[in-house]
Amino acid sequence: MTMNFENNNHQLPRFPEPYWRDEINFPSFSPLRENISADVGIVGAGITGITLAYLLSQAGLKIALIDAGVILNGTTGHTTAKVTAQHGVIYDEFIGNLGEEKTKLYYHANEQALAFIKNTVDSLKIDCDFKEQDAYIYTNSEQELNKLEKEAKAYEQLGIPGALLDSMPLQLPMKKALVMRNQAQFHPIKYLLPLVEEIQKAGGQIYENTTAVNIEEEDQPKIITRNGQYIACKYAVSCSHFPFYDGMGFYFARMHPERSYIVAVKSEQPYPGGMYITSESPTRSVRSTPIGNEELLLLSGDGHKTGKGVNTIKHYEALAQFGKDVLGVTDIRYRWSAQDLYTLDKVPYVGPITSTKENILVATGYRKWGMTNSTAAAMMLKDLILEGRHLYEDIFTPSRFNADPSIKELVKKNADVAVELVKGKLERVDKFPEDVKKGEGTHVKVDGKKAGAYRDEDGKLHCVDTTCTHMGCEVEWNDGDRTWDCPCHGSRFSIEGDVIEGPADQPLKKLAVDE
Repeated sequence: MTMNFENNNHQLPRFPEPYWRDEINFPSFSPLRENISADVGIVGAGITGITLAYLLSQAGLKIALIDAGVILNGTTGHTTAKVTAQHGVIYDEFIGNLGEEKTKLYYHANEQALAFIKNTVDSLKIDCDFKEQDAYIYTNSEQELNKLEKEAKAYEQLGIPGALLDSMPLQLPMKKALVMRNQAQFHPIKYLLPLVEEIQKAGGQIYENTTAVNIEEEDQPKIITRNGQYIACKYAVSCSHFPFYDGMGFYFARMHPERSYIVAVKSEQPYPGGMYITSESPTRSVRSTPIGNEELLLLSGDGHKTGKGVNTIKHYEALAQFGKDVLGVTDIRYRWSAQDLYTLDKVPYVGPITSTKENILVATGYRKWGMTNSTAAAMMLKDLILEGRHLYEDIFTPSRFNADPSIKELVKKNADVAVELVKGKLERVDKFPEDVKKGEGTHVKVDGKKAGAYRDEDGKLHCVDTTCTHMGCEVEWNDGDRTWDCPCHGSRFSIEGDVIEGPADQPLKKLAVDE
């Protein structure tokens, strides 16, 4: 039964929980408790890590796959699961910044990823609600019409099957829409669990609750875990969303995190098919997924930089209001949020972590389009490991630096970090732990210093040092998800201070408070 609370006339589930993980029987895996060796050590059991482990284990390599938590509970478990190469209004911009040939490579890499997913579903006979759908970008903004028309010309230039339209199957208010034909959607967990089974059948080793904290670079890399064990391997691969190991690649300075929100709404009306997203901000995205014999509409968007913006519950409310006003649906069954990383030029980093470390690989920066970007990344990493190269190195290599827009974005991003660092230290705090109400999280003063406090529904106070353990910024309270989020580099922590999301790899310090 869905638990609800009344908030501004919207019935929202009390706690965030993704539909994808509901009523799924997950296998469980032990933590790593001894030193082991493997051909390839993979950190991060989301779609990138699992797909790569599947591909390499099928090729006969000995694989060790570890995750800091449990499998499929990160960004992959919180996605909207659109399997598409339509990644917003992006191709005209890419042609201008990267050139036509590299932009074609980006498109073809994602189209091949879509084809791989389709073929894998067919060959393994996976029941994962895979369905081919057309994808639409639409706009209600006169200002965005020009961008959409330029994007349509970019489709023609690149040979992308699509067209600029005056109407869509789903009756949403719109001026124009740009369609990309023959894309797809699926249930990501139902798709990936059979791959996990195939990894095990091929002898692959999987470990949960095993946090990687470093790589020792010797003749062959060793992945070091928090508890002191290691995986000695020929190749070490970071598929952990934010790279757990930087290796002097300065990824924290070359990416920024953004959060977005999803409400899953029960629909009483037949759904006409298709996947939809606005060109303008705040983003509004719509797709459906079957739930029993009915349809669940996934309404998503309202993205912002992590640790910034309004009270995060307001983003859920905005999506709920969109569902009510535009689609006439109010029965909200689930709500959840997701976080993803943006690179300087909006293209993922896939390949050697730096140009001098060919056996330490990374895949990150999917810009909220992780189903195809991640699969493409796994395919590229497989080729690098087995063949020493891949077709798309020129555009995806992490060592690239495109003067425009990278310089502008690098300066802007790091100036923003500096502002947040100073602002967080100077912010005045007037509350004390005893002032915190049930269900409230806020900054308080403890022994004259700034701290963070959350009082749960049983009245217990959870108090932490709010200095992020990554680079010392002050974390902010995220009311919608009940977490402490860092506005500088996107680290996220639980009410107890445990790391939920990197780049931080150490928890916030717990504080004992007498009331």
